Amino acid sequence: MAKSYDANNVFARILRGEIPCKKVHETEHALAFHDIEPQTPTHVLVIPKGAYIDMDDFTAKASEAEIAGLFRAVGEVARMVGADGPGYRILSNCGEAAHQEVPHLHIHLFAGRDLGRMIGKA
Repeated sequence: MAKSYDANNVFARILRGEIPCKKVHETEHALAFHDIEPQTPTHVLVIPKGAYIDMDDFTAKASEAEIAGLFRAVGEVARMVGADGPGYRILSNCGEAAHQEVPHLHIHLFAGRDLGRMIGKA
């Protein structure tokens, strides 16, 4: 089933300036901002500026420049918030089974404490 992008999702509205965010970093292809419900002491979201639903949509349709720009922004943000030394985790939920809540690709950057195992055992 083909998915369609919802131009009124919260991240699209943030990109249009309709909803404020606590910006960490912005580039031509990406915007990074603090999560409003942080799960760790440092919890930043990095999103592409293009209209992509999830990682599947992004990797299928984004340009090489957009792909490189998003992932470079993730690394830049990690260094900016001081997470590159002690360590950090990035996570992007893709689809219903992964509990993706906002239908705009977003990468969570978690840091600021020991993050434990990747995923608990089943």
